[in-house]
Amino acid sequence: MSGKAVFPILLVAALGLQCSREAPPDATQQQGVNSTHRNHAKPAPPSDVVRVSDTARELLGIEVEEAKRRGCRAVLKAMGKVLAPQPQTAIVSHAFPARVAAVHVKVGDSVEKGQALVTLESGEVGTAKSEFFKAIADRELAKLTLEREQRLLGNGIGVKKNFLAAETSYKIAQANAEAAEKTLHVLGFTEEQVEEIADTHQINPSITLHSPIAGKVVSNRAVLGALFDQLTEILTIIDTTLLWVDAGIYEKDIARVRIGQDAEVTVPAYPGKVFTGKVSYIGDMVNEETRTITVRAEVDNEQFLLKPGMFADVSILLNGGCQVLMVPTVAVLEEGNRKLVFVKQQDFFRCREVETGVLDGDHRQIAKGLQSGEEVAVEGNHELYSKLKEEILHRAHHVH
Repeated sequence: MSGKAVFPILLVAALGLQCSREAPPDATQQQGVNSTHRNHAKPAPPSDVVRVSDTARELLGIEVEEAKRRGCRAVLKAMGKVLAPQPQTAIVSHAFPARVAAVHVKVGDSVEKGQALVTLESGEVGTAKSEFFKAIADRELAKLTLEREQRLLGNGIGVKKNFLAAETSYKIAQANAEAAEKTLHVLGFTEEQVEEIADTHQINPSITLHSPIAGKVVSNRAVLGALFDQLTEILTIIDTTLLWVDAGIYEKDIARVRIGQDAEVTVPAYPGKVFTGKVSYIGDMVNEETRTITVRAEVDNEQFLLKPGMFADVSILLNGGCQVLMVPTVAVLEEGNRKLVFVKQQDFFRCREVETGVLDGDHRQIAKGLQSGEEVAVEGNHELYSKLKEEILHRAHHVH
């Protein structure tokens, strides 16, 4: 390829599209330019203009929409993370070393409150049951002795000293029985299970752990025959119907945030899906490294799409709003760090560089570079962009 052909291509690639920042000059301004050469050469068309006939416009599917001022929600955006609420998280473990005798659930299972999770065998459980039976028996014996001494004393043949001794023995037996029952509760037995143990008088070292909450099993380390100590987390259950999303808000913006404000959350896993919630907590400490304050939103998760640990984009809907110039988001093209729109003017489209602002649904604010009432291409603007590049390349080729 000759150097003559290469130069225009490099020129276009280096300069990019020469899109205007302001509206095109009117005809009177253009009349005084190069008047001495008016009859010698025809002026070249501006490098930011694309002329499209009605037929070509129809073939390219070009559609326009008017830029209008409209109400815009005041939104504060931040990065956040999805978390499992602590009040809705339960760790299932055992107070003493034990061996797994049976596993009743697996990871991913939904469980109800009180549902059986795992059965353990523990020497401490057998000892605690034995002590409980002994305490009950001692209490029954002490009760019978007290009742006998009370009858004898009432009939005038008993000795008050013996009655007082029997009464004391009964109180001690009662206290020992209550302590033995509390030990069973510490081990994990419910009130109903303790009553069943007292009725059946069966002494065995097994205990079945039940779910303290309704939720989903997210971790399960229980394997038949495995040994666990009191420091081991056997299962973890989380109720994920309501999740926390913690976001870091810069301290300069924290005065605009209030508890109860609506919040919208999006995650990369579900583009376009918006999860709604409300601000429930505003932190009291500033992170020294990021200079942000934690703001928490409680978000409904009835479909279980959100997962703890996901990163999220959080939009806090502030009280009040404003009137700003908006265009459909599809009208704005990006070229590097520049934002471009194609503005319809008479029988041509002019490429205009603009500055954008907040995003509100499918519309974006235009902060600079566009006037209310101007029409911008919302369909076919990519084709206009390609056509403009072709024309710039063509002009550069003929110039050189």
